[in-house]
Amino acid sequence: MEVSSDSVIKHKKAKSNQRKWFYIFISPWILGFLAFTFVPMLISLVVSFMNWDVLTPPTWAGLSNYIKAFTGDPLVWQSLKVTFVFSIFSVPLTLIVSLFIALLLNQISRGVKIFRTIYYLPVIVSGIPVTILWMYILNPDGGLINSALAAIGIKGPGWIYDAKWVMPALLLMSVWSVGGTVVIWLAGLAGVDAQLYEAAELDGANRWQQFLHVTVPSLAPVITFNLIMGIIGALQTFNQAYVMSDGTSGAGPNNSMLFFAYYIYKSGFENFKMGYASALAWILFALILIITLTVIRATPLGQQLTGKEEA
Repeated sequence: MEVSSDSVIKHKKAKSNQRKWFYIFISPWILGFLAFTFVPMLISLVVSFMNWDVLTPPTWAGLSNYIKAFTGDPLVWQSLKVTFVFSIFSVPLTLIVSLFIALLLNQISRGVKIFRTIYYLPVIVSGIPVTILWMYILNPDGGLINSALAAIGIKGPGWIYDAKWVMPALLLMSVWSVGGTVVIWLAGLAGVDAQLYEAAELDGANRWQQFLHVTVPSLAPVITFNLIMGIIGALQTFNQAYVMSDGTSGAGPNNSMLFFAYYIYKSGFENFKMGYASALAWILFALILIITLTVIRATPLGQQLTGKEEA
């Protein structure tokens, strides 16, 4: 069947118009990304090789900021320690708790939308008011938790005012905003084929075996996504340290709340070492990139995407 030249021309014009409108519609995002993300990132990369206190012109420093970060600043290692300890415990905790809640909600036939809304509401509340709320809850003198413990004859800990209890307090806070992850789990659970459960049940699998051999493999893409987003979010923790710390010399008792992102802020906007803060920011970017790529390559989904899964 022959195709006329006019139809070919019309088809090419239609494709050209679609391409034109495509770029027109995405141009606001592209311009915003270039102006507010990409260009500032390039500027910060240049500034990371300079000494700049904002008040005087910057001077070239070469790799001195990076060398100082790795060899001459003990607070860098303290902030990395706090950040990684929090990430190692908070990411699995939030994933397990959110998955458990999602599994429970997935069994509800009535009122599920109401429960989804209830669990998701903390996500849309700004981080600063939530952190202030938790400061009242964790207050060792008259706070909600310690008051409840005192009612049953238990003396509550110092929480964020005690270096030994800062991390448990932060981990407890991290469970507050699992609603966003719960919604993603629910979307993944809705996509699991019910016939797989029926086949597993016919084979004699109990609920736990069905979860391990049907639910978990079916949720592999969702697990990978939630794991990566959880790691990225944990490594960029900032609000808790910014609001709860004393705001003077350190970040919590014995710098136990000195997250790496907060140390970047203190270096740049409190100590006015913009070059050093930019170098720290790029170190954090490199760490997040390396960890993310490692997780992707280590998961079955990542191996499928990279074409390295064994046949």
